[in-house]
Amino acid sequence: MPTPRAVPDNGFDREAAMRAYRANRTRTAALFALVEPPAYYAQPIPLRHPLVFYDGHIPAFAVNCLLRKGLGAAGLDPELDMLFARGIDPHDGRAAAASAIDRWPARDAVRQYVDRADRAILDALETADVAGDANAVLRRAQGVHTLLEHEMMHQETLLYMYHRLDFELKRPPAGTEPVTGGPPPAHAVVHVPAGRATLGSTRDAIPFGWDNEFPALEVEVAAFGIDRYNVTNQDYLAFVEAGGYAERSLWTPAAWRRREAAGRAHPLFWERRDGAWTWRGMFEPIPLPAAWPVYVTHDEAAAYAAWRGLRLPSEPEFHRAAYGAPDGVERPHPWGAAEPDGTRGNFDFRHWDPLPVGSYPAGASAWGVHDLVGNGWEWTATVFEGFPGFEPMASYPEYSADFFDGDHYVVKGASSATGRGLIRRSFRNWFRPHYPYVYAAFRCVRDIL
Repeated sequence: MPTPRAVPDNGFDREAAMRAYRANRTRTAALFALVEPPAYYAQPIPLRHPLVFYDGHIPAFAVNCLLRKGLGAAGLDPELDMLFARGIDPHDGRAAAASAIDRWPARDAVRQYVDRADRAILDALETADVAGDANAVLRRAQGVHTLLEHEMMHQETLLYMYHRLDFELKRPPAGTEPVTGGPPPAHAVVHVPAGRATLGSTRDAIPFGWDNEFPALEVEVAAFGIDRYNVTNQDYLAFVEAGGYAERSLWTPAAWRRREAAGRAHPLFWERRDGAWTWRGMFEPIPLPAAWPVYVTHDEAAAYAAWRGLRLPSEPEFHRAAYGAPDGVERPHPWGAAEPDGTRGNFDFRHWDPLPVGSYPAGASAWGVHDLVGNGWEWTATVFEGFPGFEPMASYPEYSADFFDGDHYVVKGASSATGRGLIRRSFRNWFRPHYPYVYAAFRCVRDIL
């Protein structure tokens, strides 16, 4: 590593960065402790790497991003730095080859690499010029923020994978009992008047954002009606029982082909046991909770909306419903300016499964729309692309641009496994329309003439 220099920190808080890094590593270690040793090499999601990859990938990404790109260091181990460099997107051209690795390192070897990486990153955060002007990766500590938020994202990825593991491969911690609640609240539609929605952010408004969050984009949004609550399992069950998966007219041609190819006739999180529907919980099967939001693909959500004669919201409509207000001033969060905490929504790993919709009234938007942040990402009808003026980020230039392919849709909000540090108005996530493993909910909108 280059010799540390005594240079100004440009307002960068080294101690805070070190605390955040340690907190991330502690949470990741706790997540790996949830699974039995045989699961370490398991591959619960097809065309995703096995769990061992993510153990090495998170610190390897930090090494490659900050030490190599930012500080010009040589890295730690050329072979492992490369092996753990990057994950894969399902069904892309690299997936089959990347998933076919037949000999992953022994767990002890991975842990030795992880320990070396942690020491090197913490040393850099304490002593090196990681927030200087030597290059774009270091400017405004972009590389540091990138590696911190990258780890939070992969903590959520781990839970998607854990959800598909056999129950006997997981170790339920204390306090895992699901909160199923009673029947869902009555259907209600909220009228959102026409107004402005600001997507993304200016660079000076937030300490860090991913490249797809910039520059800010102001959009005028026509009036619309939106479901007060997410579509629930009970709501979606009516669609299933009405034959929605067999009604071709409700699906786009591409979605219908994907549904047929997958042979899917119900949400992936639903299973039949002894003739009854159950929810595949993180640690046990649960009789289908009527009041929980249903987790589905974009294809399934759009088909349900069509069945109701409605549609999915656009990204600007989500913003207007979540952050707009009658006084015309947009809020940083649906509930206002207060920081995200345990009263506002089901996020930051507080629960292993969803909660009944409407469980956090203190998190409702100015219009009275519930659960816009937490309890499940929300599908939009907007294809993922950059805002006008988009520029790839230096620390991770392929982060967004590789997915501007017309085959990914924007999701907004947060899930129960979304880290608190990712909860900001400008944050955007995205997935393929048929990817079924995401904690993704939805709600419907209707035009108001």
